Amino acid sequence: MTKKRVNVITMGCSKNLVDSEVLLNQLERGKWEVVHDANGGGFDAVVINTCGFIHDAKQESIDMILDYAAAKTRGDIGKLYVMGCLSERYQKDLETEIPEVDRYFGKFDMKAMAEELKVAYHPEYIYERKITTPSHFAYLKISEGCNRSCGFCAIPMMTGRHKSRSMEDLVKEARYLAKRGVKEILIIAQDLSYYGIDLYGKSRLADLVNAVSEVEGIEWIRLHYLYPSRFPYDILPVMRENPKVCRYLDMPLQHVADPVLKRMMRHVTREETEALIKLVKQEVPGVAIRTTMLVGYPGETEEDFQALKQFIIDTRFDRLGVFPYSHEEGTYAYAKFDDDVPEEVKQARAEELMELQQQISLELNEDKIGLKFHVIVDRKEGDSYVGRTRFDSPEVDGEVIFSSAISLKPGDFATVKVTGAEDFDLFGAAV
Repeated sequence: MTKKRVNVITMGCSKNLVDSEVLLNQLERGKWEVVHDANGGGFDAVVINTCGFIHDAKQESIDMILDYAAAKTRGDIGKLYVMGCLSERYQKDLETEIPEVDRYFGKFDMKAMAEELKVAYHPEYIYERKITTPSHFAYLKISEGCNRSCGFCAIPMMTGRHKSRSMEDLVKEARYLAKRGVKEILIIAQDLSYYGIDLYGKSRLADLVNAVSEVEGIEWIRLHYLYPSRFPYDILPVMRENPKVCRYLDMPLQHVADPVLKRMMRHVTREETEALIKLVKQEVPGVAIRTTMLVGYPGETEEDFQALKQFIIDTRFDRLGVFPYSHEEGTYAYAKFDDDVPEEVKQARAEELMELQQQISLELNEDKIGLKFHVIVDRKEGDSYVGRTRFDSPEVDGEVIFSSAISLKPGDFATVKVTGAEDFDLFGAAV
C-alpha cells in the first residue's frame, strides 16, 4: 500500500520549527511519508505552520497560504491545513478570507491536527521529533508562553502565559537528540528567564542547563533568549565554569532611552541595563552578547534614537539585529499610542543602526585575525568547509569559511586559525 505524502511548511521562528518537528514525528508514526519545507505539488496534504508576530511575518504566512490555496484549486495538492500563531490569532478572519483551506488549527491543536490526518496522537512521544536542522544541532524548547507585557508585543495573545516543561522531560528529550547525533543544543523559549518559576517556585534555568550538559554526546549548549529585567544571575557562573555552555548570551534589549523603555513597558532603565552588561562581561570573560533593537516605537524622538545609537557605539555588541516597529492590534501600544513615527523614518533608523553594527562587526572580526578558534563544521561548499565558533548561533550569526588538509563532515570539530575577516564572516585554515 502506497503511503500518503504530507509536506509540513514552517514559517517564523525556531519555536515554530520545534512544533513542526513534533508533528512530523507523529505523522510519520501514523504511516505518512513526511517531508519538510518541500517545493512543488504532488502531496496528499500540506500543513502550513504560520507566524503571526509582526506585519512582514504575517504577510509571508498569508502569501504562503494563498500560494497553496491556488495549488489546491489547480489540483496540484490534496488537502490544505493551516496551524500556528497566525491561525491562533486570526482564525475566524482567515476562514472567511481564504475558504480554500480545509481546516484551520490554533498553535496548540497538535492532537486535533493529527486526528484530522487520521493519525493516533501519542503524547508519550512528544519529546521525540523528526529533526529538520542539520543533524548535529537542534533546538530544545523549554517553555511556552510569556508573562511579560511589553507594549509592542502580540506574542502573549497567541501563546498565553508562561508554562515551563519539567526538567525530567527536557533531559529525556536532550538524551533523545544526542542519540541521534546532535552535538549542539540551542535552548529556546520566548523568555528563558522565567523557566521553572511556575513549576518549582523559583528560576531553575541554571539547574536545567547543568543537567543537560551531563547528557553524553552534547558538546555545546547555547541560550536564546534572556531578558534584562528579572535576569537570572545564577546562570552566569554556569556560563563561566561549565565548559559545554557557550559564552554566548542572546539578550533582546529593544532600546536604551528611558522614555522609550517606559512606554515599551520593559520594566528596566538605561542605568540598570548598562550595569547588567558590565556585570555579564565581568562574570563571563570573553562572552559574546547578541541583542535586538526596535526603532520607531510610538513617541521615539530623534534624541531617543541618538541615545540608542551612541549606546551601540559605546557597547560594541558582538551581534545585533534591528527591527522597525510594527503597530500590532491588540497590543498595549496599539491601544495607547498613535503610530506616529513615519515608516520611512523607521526604515532609515534601522538601516543606520545596521550600517553602524556592520562596521563594529568588521572591527571585532579583524581583531580575531591570527587567533585560533574551536569550530563546528556545518557543511562543505566546494573545496571549503563552513562552520561556526562558540560565539555564533546558526542562521542568525556569522560563519567561518576554512580549508582543511583532512576530510571533515558536518558535526566534526576543528581548530581553525583565522587569516582573514569580513563584516560578519571569518576565513582561515584548520591547524
